[in-house]
Amino acid sequence: MGAHVNPDEIADLDWDKGDGLLPAVVQHAGTGALLMLGYMNQQALRTTLAGGRVTFFSRRSEKLWTKGETSGHFLAVAAVSADCDRDTILVQALPAGPVCHTGAATCFPRAACSDAERLAFLAQLERVIAKRIAEQTAGSYTAELHAGGTRRLAQKVGEEAVELVVAAVDGDDAELLAESADLIYHLTVLLKQRGLSFEAVIELLAQRHAGRNSPLPAG
Repeated sequence: MGAHVNPDEIADLDWDKGDGLLPAVVQHAGTGALLMLGYMNQQALRTTLAGGRVTFFSRRSEKLWTKGETSGHFLAVAAVSADCDRDTILVQALPAGPVCHTGAATCFPRAACSDAERLAFLAQLERVIAKRIAEQTAGSYTAELHAGGTRRLAQKVGEEAVELVVAAVDGDDAELLAESADLIYHLTVLLKQRGLSFEAVIELLAQRHAGRNSPLPAG
C-alpha cells in the first residue's frame, strides 16, 4: 500500500493495534503547522475521504463527529496518508477558522514556529494577489499593476530594487526591511503576470543547491 490512502486501502490499515481506532494527526496543508490530534475508526476515515471534511470518532461520546459541525470551523481535506507502520494517519487540511476550542489557531499554541511556517506567508501573499487579479477588485493596487502589463511591472520592480539599494547604503534597518518588503511584493505580482510563482523560484534554488544546476555563490 502506498503512502496515500484511498477507500480501497482503509481495511488494510492496522486497526487491531488500537482496538479499531487510529490516531489522526492534522497538519495545516499550507503552512505545515501541527493543528490537532484526534482518533478515527474506519467509518470516520471513510467519511473524511468521501465528504472532504475531517471527521473523527469521539471516544467519549462513542460516535462520529465532524470538526467544525458546531463552530463552522471545518477542516477541508487536502491529503490523507498513512505512516510506515500503517497505524497512524496524517491528514493535511485547510482550516476555515480557529482549530482549538479555546479559539487558538492550533491545539498546540506553545509549539515553536517552524521555518516553513514563518515563510508560508509568501504562499498566502501569492493567493491574495491571484484573488485580487481574478476579481479585478475595485481600487486594488494589485489589479491595477497587473493590468498595466509586464513592461510596466518590470519597470516598477526595477524602481523598487533601486530604492532597496539606496536604503541598504544610506538607510537604517527599518527602511531596508520596508524596501525589501516592497520589492518582494512587486516581484510576486510580476511573477504572477508571467504565470510563474515563488515555488518555481525556490525549486530552482534547491536544484542549484543540490548541484543539478549552476551552484549557489559560496558563503
